[in-house]
Amino acid sequence: MSKNWNVQMSITELDRVTMCEARLTGKNGVTLVGEGSARANPADENVPAIGDELAAARALSDLAHQLLHTAVMDIEAHTHETVRGLEV
Repeated sequence: MSKNWNVQMSITELDRVTMCEARLTGKNGVTLVGEGSARANPADENVPAIGDELAAARALSDLAHQLLHTAVMDIEAHTHETVRGLEV
């Protein structure tokens, strides 16, 4: 059996701030949204591609933590036991 989960990432830039939203769809129709941002130091050269990368990485990290938390909650609901050893 094959399943498809899709992540759509939207990146916006305003001045020296980059924001990213990573939206995961596919798990039982539930959508999780991760957010990340990056801010260029005023003393540094403004390189938008670096801001995009940092904001996207942070949004995906946020999304990963939410997905792990969801998995822990699902395991606990199924087993009626506290999950240990997973970083949430």
